[in-house]
Amino acid sequence: MTGSLLAPSRPAEFDLVIFDCDGVLIDSEIISLSMLIAELAGLGVVVDLDYVSRNFLGRSYPTVMQTIREQFGLDLPADFEDRYRTRLLAAFETDLKVMPGIRAALDGLALPRCVATSSSPKRVEMSLRLTGLDDLVGPRLFTASMVANGKPAPDLFLYAAAQCGADPERCLVIEDSLTGIRAGLAAGMTVWRFTGGSHMAGRQLTQPADATPHRGFDDFEQFLTLHPDFGGRA
Repeated sequence: MTGSLLAPSRPAEFDLVIFDCDGVLIDSEIISLSMLIAELAGLGVVVDLDYVSRNFLGRSYPTVMQTIREQFGLDLPADFEDRYRTRLLAAFETDLKVMPGIRAALDGLALPRCVATSSSPKRVEMSLRLTGLDDLVGPRLFTASMVANGKPAPDLFLYAAAQCGADPERCLVIEDSLTGIRAGLAAGMTVWRFTGGSHMAGRQLTQPADATPHRGFDDFEQFLTLHPDFGGRA
C-alpha cells in the first residue's frame, strides 16, 4: 500500500492569548471609575469619566494614588485606600457583571490563555469568583504585584508569557485601556483593543500614536471568528 504525503499544517500565528481582566473579562471599570470620581469629589477634587479613564484606566492602585497626590497636591487621608477598596468590593458583590459573550469565548478558544491584570490579587480573585470565570482562568493568573513595574511597562506581559512558555512575538494581548495597549506593544506583542465595556459607551475613543492597537473589536460573541486559530470560523 502506498502512503499519502500530508502537507504540513500552517503554524499558528499565536501561541498564547493574554487577557486583561477589568473592562475585558468583567464589566467592572464603570463601577470602579465612578466610585473613584465620587471619592475624589468628597475631597474637593472634581474630575469626569474621560479624565479618570485617560489617566487611571489600566493602572495599579498605588500608581493611581501617587498620580492623584502629584497632580492635585492632595494629601490623601490615611484611610482613603481602605475605604475605597471596601466600598468597591461591596459594590462588586451587587453590581459586577461578566462581559457578555466572554464565557463562551474563553471556553471555546483553541489556544492557551492567561490573564494579566493591574488589579490586586484579592480583587481579581474575588471578581473572577463573583462572575463565575475562576474555573476558566485557573492558575494562569498574573497580577502587577508579581513584577517590578506595572503597565504601561511591559514587565507583566513578558512575565506572563515566560511563565506560559510563549514567545512574546507569538502572543496576542486583549486590552481595553491605553495603558494596557502601551504595555502590550512595549512587550513586542500583537494587541487588540476591546471597546465593548460599559465605560466605553458613548465616549470618543482616542488612538494615540503610541497606543494604537493592531485591531479593535467590541463584541465577544464574535471573538472566536476573528482568527482561524481561535476555534471558530474566520
